[in-house]
Amino acid sequence: MTIVLDAPRRKFTDPRVTLDGSERARVPLTHLDTLWFNTGTLCNLTCVNCYIESSPTNDALVYLTAKEVAAYLDEAEQISPRPREVGFTGGEPFMNPDMIAMVQDALARGFRVLILTNAMKPMHHVKAKLLALRERYGPELSLRVSLDGFDTISHEALRGPRSWQPAIDGLVWLNENKFNIAVAGRTVNSGDEHATRDGFASLFASLGFALDAHDPSRLVLFPEMDVTHDVPEITTACWGILKKSPASVMCATSRMVVKQKGADAPHVVSCTLLPHAPGFNMGETLSQASAEVALNHHFCAQFCVLGGASCSV
Repeated sequence: MTIVLDAPRRKFTDPRVTLDGSERARVPLTHLDTLWFNTGTLCNLTCVNCYIESSPTNDALVYLTAKEVAAYLDEAEQISPRPREVGFTGGEPFMNPDMIAMVQDALARGFRVLILTNAMKPMHHVKAKLLALRERYGPELSLRVSLDGFDTISHEALRGPRSWQPAIDGLVWLNENKFNIAVAGRTVNSGDEHATRDGFASLFASLGFALDAHDPSRLVLFPEMDVTHDVPEITTACWGILKKSPASVMCATSRMVVKQKGADAPHVVSCTLLPHAPGFNMGETLSQASAEVALNHHFCAQFCVLGGASCSV
């Protein structure tokens, strides 16, 4: 693994080789475990660290429709083994007018469903419908709520003023109504994972939650992503150096469906992190998207290989 500090802008340009001419690492799709849908980049918040730059005005990824999602679920049902989980992310998924219909469709087909949300006002508009889904499908429906810190100051430093209490109120509502919930946080504020988990543990205890902050499936802590930071490219030799397997990387088991503004149809990208990068557009069908992925982006190194993170847990 080679770090070339004087030329970070020239890295991640050739899908075949790294800057020093080494063979770039590639990841084959072992099986499709999680099929993600990006419901659109529109969001009720503008977070300073949002990798996808979601905001109330950014519709670079437009709303998927229930009909478009159904077509991909039809194809997913033909895969053997079929995906275990369907995930919805954004933007804020509950801003999409077809959100409940899409979730209902996935659950009715027997998929587990994971929704990534900020649990704020858009979610509250559909509380009655969410309760009906929870009543029918129970723990097959999971919601992961984003809290960028375990207190007001750290959270609002990234998510903006007056964003803390509405998120806590939404999380409390989900807990009181016995939804299957988890929390997603960031390591950016302290850099100390143990201290961060302890901080969240104190928060959960104060709220009366039975969430175990030291369980990575209940509190998911994501590394920060910043393309301005110089990071090493991942070569085939890195698997042995890092004692990691290509099968441990998110694109070995997941794909995401997106629809670009102005496009006639959705297409499939390699993972949740790279909806805009042209080199990670894998075609319009899940079958076309089964090809291996060259780790030719900063986020491949920062988030997945060196960060050890995955949006699916």
